[in-house]
Amino acid sequence: MSGTFDVAQALAVASRAIAQGREAATGVVIEADDPSLVGWRLAWDGTRFYGDLGSPEASAEARLLLESSNGPGCHSLAGGVELYVERWEPPAELVIVGAGHVAQPLALIGSMLDFRVTVLDDRPEFATRERFPGADRVLVADFADPLAGIAIDHRTSIVLVTRGHRHDYDCLRELAGRDALPRYIGMIGSKRRVRAAFEQLAAEGVPADWLARVHAPLGLDIGAETPAEIAVAVAAEIVLAARGGSARPLSERAQVLRHVRALTGAPGGEER
Repeated sequence: MSGTFDVAQALAVASRAIAQGREAATGVVIEADDPSLVGWRLAWDGTRFYGDLGSPEASAEARLLLESSNGPGCHSLAGGVELYVERWEPPAELVIVGAGHVAQPLALIGSMLDFRVTVLDDRPEFATRERFPGADRVLVADFADPLAGIAIDHRTSIVLVTRGHRHDYDCLRELAGRDALPRYIGMIGSKRRVRAAFEQLAAEGVPADWLARVHAPLGLDIGAETPAEIAVAVAAEIVLAARGGSARPLSERAQVLRHVRALTGAPGGEER
């Protein structure tokens, strides 16, 4: 017997959790000193556990394991139990504050990158489904408290591209007061305006280490001029923040031509 909690039930628990924006994990016994424990399952939906592993000691260890960041993969538990863990996360969030010309292509690119895209603006005529058909949420916000009701965690990327620098500043100040730290914060603006905003926030007590995490002016330097090009530059910087990398051209890193010249003895080559 492998318990009464089967694979379909475990996947249903994980699916519901992801739909509600929570992480989830499942574990199944694949080997055990007691063969009757093989196939027993445990699931965690970010708030509670379902099922068990047929062994109180192994179940207790597994609960701690599923709640932690460990996994996926195999883990050894008490009683010779080998547990295979799978872990799921809901889609990363991209919150675009401002529904102007840059926001439109950025929302489209964000959707293509599998972000859950939210667009906020205080102008009902701009915050519309017609302008942002691919966004998951398009909300009319009060810019006196623009991020009210918006959950923010380590998977969230926030782009501040409102019509007025004051609104961007107010959003940045509100973010600085939150405990949760987004993965990425980017703010549009000239170098002069960004410097003025940082100086004011520092004067209000925002730590320099926090300000150092803000990408402002936002985006990678690719010579972008049009709204679509700026959106590409911003999206690339968001991916860089999530994945890491050098932001250098891959051709420069690979040095293929230099290696070819070295092999052929052509000028400009060097030994590998």
